[in-house]
Amino acid sequence: MKTNRAAGFATRAIHVGQEPDAQTGAVAPPIYATSTYVQEEIGKHKGYEYARVSNPTRDRVETNLAALEGGTAARVFSSGMAAINAIVTTLKSGDHVVCGHNLYGGTPRLFNQVWADFGLEFTYVDTSDVRNVERALNKNTRMVFIETPTNPLMALTDLRAVSAICRKRKVDLVVDNTFMSPYFQQPIALGADMVVHSTTKFLNGHSDGLGGVVVCTRPEHAEKLAFLQKAAGAILSPFECWLILRGVKTLAARMRVHDESGRAVAEFLARHKRVKKVFYPGLPDHPQHELAKQQMSGFGAMISFETGSLSNANKMLRKVRVCSLAESLGGVETLISHPATMTHAALGEKGRKAIGITDGLVRISVGIEDVEDLIDDLDQALGAI
Repeated sequence: MKTNRAAGFATRAIHVGQEPDAQTGAVAPPIYATSTYVQEEIGKHKGYEYARVSNPTRDRVETNLAALEGGTAARVFSSGMAAINAIVTTLKSGDHVVCGHNLYGGTPRLFNQVWADFGLEFTYVDTSDVRNVERALNKNTRMVFIETPTNPLMALTDLRAVSAICRKRKVDLVVDNTFMSPYFQQPIALGADMVVHSTTKFLNGHSDGLGGVVVCTRPEHAEKLAFLQKAAGAILSPFECWLILRGVKTLAARMRVHDESGRAVAEFLARHKRVKKVFYPGLPDHPQHELAKQQMSGFGAMISFETGSLSNANKMLRKVRVCSLAESLGGVETLISHPATMTHAALGEKGRKAIGITDGLVRISVGIEDVEDLIDDLDQALGAI
């Protein structure tokens, strides 16, 4: 791809790593569905030996995603959790990680129920106050792991401030950017060392492929993660790599609609008499609305709101028709979920209460349907309360 200036986001999404096939001229990148590669003689091949180690389709999507996040390299894995697991695998027994206290439920499950048994230490703090991060750092702290906005309470962390603390203490900052996508938020530009996504979500965008990616800024991270792809084998299949390449081509267009409709749905919910509270950084009454405007270029599609009780949430969720009651997010269709029994069930009642996730909380990932239909559906569903 050659232009007379630095290419814009949508241009990079469509063209970087997505160049026409050199052999046939095919506009869509080929899916290299092969497990191995013929070698001309001992030690002489065309850059590929075995599909667990590398694959041309995988190379393309890694090049593409690195360009979108502004990193030097990217490594894709079989799921978002496999990507996070690979990051933690780079640590050693006795190392300490400071984490946001309000993460996707699967992340502390992995940390506390798997990696703690191997000698890693984890401390969870409210990272919306950067002083909590600084106070939690120890001599053996090697990493700070955060989400911003958080899942599902939509709290923000000041990335510039936290990255400055991490640089001073020589600690790696890892940011889960799944909720915003690189279109609306660029953590590396704000000082992050690594960015992780569940590519299942907005990057793929069509709820038809599972995957994860780590975008790196330093060669040593990229090399270690490439080794882990080879050694542990939690790689992304060529077909799922192709699904991401296809999905990313429309990422900019989709995110603009997600954002526009997300704002409209949030404003509707904020006015609704049966909704107790709305968690959305785009609303002026969000406590970090100004920070959101500074470090994000849009407010996105993720909204949580309080219905008041488990009974109310259940009454409402049984009535949705255009919205789909399902786990996950970031698809073209609107997905609505109940964090206490779905995404954050693993935290247990005590764990959820400690971070403010109630039984009446509902999370919605606003899709790209006609927003009037979404609002009508939510209005009639809330009428069941």
